Amino acid sequence: MKQSIVRTRGVTKIYKMGDIEVHALRGIDLEVTTGEYVSIMGPSGSGKSTIFNMIGALDKPTVGKVYIEEVDVAQLDAYELAWLRCRKIGYIFQTFNIIPVMTALENVTLPMTFAGLTTDESRDKGAVLLELVGLGDRLDHKPFELSGGQQQRVAVARALANDPTLILADEPTGNLDLATGREIIDLLKKLNEERGVTVISNTHDHKMVSVSDRIVRIQDGQIERIEDTSDLNITLGSIDGETE
Repeated sequence: MKQSIVRTRGVTKIYKMGDIEVHALRGIDLEVTTGEYVSIMGPSGSGKSTIFNMIGALDKPTVGKVYIEEVDVAQLDAYELAWLRCRKIGYIFQTFNIIPVMTALENVTLPMTFAGLTTDESRDKGAVLLELVGLGDRLDHKPFELSGGQQQRVAVARALANDPTLILADEPTGNLDLATGREIIDLLKKLNEERGVTVISNTHDHKMVSVSDRIVRIQDGQIERIEDTSDLNITLGSIDGETE
């Protein structure tokens, strides 16, 4: 039986804007097991990004609990949270978030430096990761010398820097064309299958459906339904090119 890697219980998030309260999440109960590929889908404003921030320990719920590998994130101090984000979770963002003055290799090795690896260890490991994502010949290229898809591949390699058990991908294909987006989706699925990394993706992209084990549909801050893709009879070719 697979173990739970992420578990939320009654997660509610309320933002206050003056006298107005905005209920971004309304009691989210979700469990993701080790090795799963889960896509969170829903319209803009549905609460997808808020869930992403809760699971990624980037924000705390107003009410409820978030557990990462059965650790209550709310009970961690600043040092412990930083350790969790550095060692357990790899983040991939829609806007790439790679540092423009650094080469591809330097971007990938930066988290390793924070984790205490030596310069030589970081360079060797970074080169292997860039080779893994198809950028073995782009180690010394800076972001302006790379296409959008290549920059996102750098971001994927960086997310793997410290061998995380969980990758959180926030609209990873949002700034990419259809063909390049498909390549990134396939790359994430390859990492999921070959490395056993759990992937949770927050996305509008229907192409994600074909590679996901489950789809979590969000509407108005609540889980509308959870679909097991093995029951949906999806073929890759039937959804290529479709986006919401």
